Amino acid sequence: MFFLKRFVTFIATLFAASVLIFAVQAVLPGNAAEVMLGTSATPEAVQALTRQLGLDRPVPVRYWRWAAGLCAANLGTSVSYDTPIADLIRERLAVTVPLAALAMVLTTIASLALGLYAASQHPRSADVGIMALSQIGIAIPSFWFAILLILLFSVKLQWLPAGGFPGWQDEPVQALKSLVLPAVALAVVQSAILTRITRSAMLDVLREDYVRTARAKGLNRRQVLWRHGLRNALVPVLTVMGLQFANLLTGTVVIENVFSLPGLGRLVFQAIANRDMLVVQDVVMLLAGCVIAINFVVDVGCAWVDPRLTLSAS
Repeated sequence: MFFLKRFVTFIATLFAASVLIFAVQAVLPGNAAEVMLGTSATPEAVQALTRQLGLDRPVPVRYWRWAAGLCAANLGTSVSYDTPIADLIRERLAVTVPLAALAMVLTTIASLALGLYAASQHPRSADVGIMALSQIGIAIPSFWFAILLILLFSVKLQWLPAGGFPGWQDEPVQALKSLVLPAVALAVVQSAILTRITRSAMLDVLREDYVRTARAKGLNRRQVLWRHGLRNALVPVLTVMGLQFANLLTGTVVIENVFSLPGLGRLVFQAIANRDMLVVQDVVMLLAGCVIAINFVVDVGCAWVDPRLTLSAS
């Protein structure tokens, strides 16, 4: 029953998001064809694009065609690129998804290690130092830190490329190297946040009665931390990790532009500059769907980690 409720909520949220995203463009003043072609376009060109986009049809019909196209992966054709939008998104996802995944791996490793160590050292100087560093990490803008990384590792040391993406097929090792600095820039803020969440969750668990009982039975601090503390502290940590991965997917616009990466964020930026509203609408729906899907996976994962959640939800 728990999983069925979560799945129904997942589908309903997807539907509500699609209606909202479509409605935002539908209620905009003026003709979308005029916006895409600009003020200098002739009436004949505007009328032709209006028919091409189906803007002369009723709103419910337009929404149904768009939603059906999303389900069939038929997203239409980009006006500015004259290319199927699905192909554009597929090409850009080959950059954005590995970038977000690499940033999430770095975030998970750093935050779990630092958070667990800070909790085990509470309230000693190591704990205070890690919390101070995490506060600095939260305050650092990712684009400013990205520029510092370029100046140090690309300009001065010349270890990693400053930008661009050679492609996975031609030079996979060089392509991976081109994602390292952007992933680090994205992971700094997320690691700082997750470190504090991990530490707080572990401290709450370490104060529980069953932890004191485990210590009284003779288990050392490390055994208690890994066997009894970590799994029970994972529920809030997994929740934040899911939200962070969604943020990494949707928040790559600035970083991809700093490093000139041909990812999904740069595609959105270029589509907005080119007034390609179809591309913007489809990409926003894709990102919203990713966020909703990740939240659904996090709910299921938390229920697997802590089966008590299924009973409380029921």
